[in-house]
Amino acid sequence: MTVDARELLLRTAFRNVINEPNIEAGFQQFSALTGNGVDFGAFSDAVAACLHAGLIREPVRLPEGALQCHWHLELTPKGVAQARAALDR
Repeated sequence: MTVDARELLLRTAFRNVINEPNIEAGFQQFSALTGNGVDFGAFSDAVAACLHAGLIREPVRLPEGALQCHWHLELTPKGVAQARAALDR
């Protein structure tokens, strides 16, 4: 069975909060939550595709008062709708 990294990313973001210092730590958290065989390249491609499609918000953020950026995976309303549809399948 082939894993669709983009769909898995949406479903995971719908059910979990991933807020890490960088994308590498975000990927480690994603892998711990999903326990599947998605590699870092497929994860990065899925993040880029979801961002381009307007399904997630920009993950690199500088919170107010922070001294460095953080990596946060958050769905847009369009992403929530698509994640719900994926969960119904």
